[in-house]
Amino acid sequence: MIASASPADVTVLEPRWVVPVEPDEVLEDHAVVIRDATIAAVLPVADARTRFAGATRVALPTHALTPGLINLHTHAAMSLLRGSADDLPLRIWLSEHIWPAESRLVSREFVHDGTLLAAAEMLRGGITCFHDMYFFPLAAADAARAAGMRAVLGLVVLEFPTAYAANALEYFALGRDVLDALANDPLITCSVAPHAPYTVSDQSFRTAVQLADEADLPLHVHVHETDDEVHESLTQHGKRPLARLRDLGAVSKRLIAVHAVHLLDEERDLLAAVGAHVAHCPAANLKLASGIAPIADLCRRGVNVGVGTDGAASNNRLDLWSEVRLASLVAKVAASRAEAIPAAEALAMVTLNAARALGMGDRLGSITAGKDADLAAVDLGALELQPCFDPRSHLVYAAGRQHVTDVWVRGRRVLANRELAAVDPHDVVARARSWAQKVAGGS
Repeated sequence: MIASASPADVTVLEPRWVVPVEPDEVLEDHAVVIRDATIAAVLPVADARTRFAGATRVALPTHALTPGLINLHTHAAMSLLRGSADDLPLRIWLSEHIWPAESRLVSREFVHDGTLLAAAEMLRGGITCFHDMYFFPLAAADAARAAGMRAVLGLVVLEFPTAYAANALEYFALGRDVLDALANDPLITCSVAPHAPYTVSDQSFRTAVQLADEADLPLHVHVHETDDEVHESLTQHGKRPLARLRDLGAVSKRLIAVHAVHLLDEERDLLAAVGAHVAHCPAANLKLASGIAPIADLCRRGVNVGVGTDGAASNNRLDLWSEVRLASLVAKVAASRAEAIPAAEALAMVTLNAARALGMGDRLGSITAGKDADLAAVDLGALELQPCFDPRSHLVYAAGRQHVTDVWVRGRRVLANRELAAVDPHDVVARARSWAQKVAGGS
């Protein structure tokens, strides 16, 4: 029996379809009841109107209601570098363009403004949570909080100095301070984020694993992104990157292996055996010519796969709808099987799978009573989306972020009728244009 509540505390959403993700079904003529920050019930519309008479009612007559999308890997502040260094391979892109630009520009203000731009873009596309890896995470936290968005902020670790820290010891010290500062934040949590095997030492990986274990956090690492990375590891360490990470204790159920493109059969089995996760970034992998990750095979072996956009400097859009469509289509080609990664499985990758990778599967990723009310409404009534036989198919293969009309994070409506509730888009654009002048001017 569902307890009654004051009408002022309750919102009843009445979409055309509810797509809960778990279970894998489509509910028609059902309502989703939000009480404060949580999903109080999923029940027939007639029952909801009776039990919650007088509650705020939101009619969504042509919409599919989905869990809020979760961007499993991005560098949000790099939205300010969007389009500044296109059509280059990863190493040249990083060493000759991105790292020099960051050395000139990165600051608390850069991270705040870039993250605010990214958060606004993501919310407009139905993304309610992003897993970040960048500098000055408290500035990113301020921006995400201002937008009303959920974030998991990677406590980045590198061996070389940046505007954020001088060395690995300082990265770890700052990371521990961030953990303390965000300990009770309802929207912002953390992961431990040693950047990659080619930028982080053995000792720093050991320390990162220890910190992740102590604080019960995910371990967020770029790994096996390119052939060059693998060959360099064999030359320097006598072993492939994943084998090195395994020997350092970093390959476990905490690991979110970002990209994971170039994997041998035994490496795929290792990820499955330990319960590790993969953050698949198909657009960035293609744009940087890094390769095609074996996602269908990883899923077949039982690896939990989520999807990320990567940063806007390498994608160039923070759009999980286009990303999940690409993930499904490329997987079919790579596996030579049209049935590989069907729409429902792809939708889980940007919702429940990603939540589980972040250790938040009990709170996010499906429309289930008791979970946080992170939700997105996608209008499937447009001409280009007719007819609709299965909304799951349309969400993955036909619709786009332009069809997202409303978004809730912890029960708060942060996008209403395509308008951001907490962010002034004119201010965001003005900040971005100011930074663009600095990026282009080299000062």
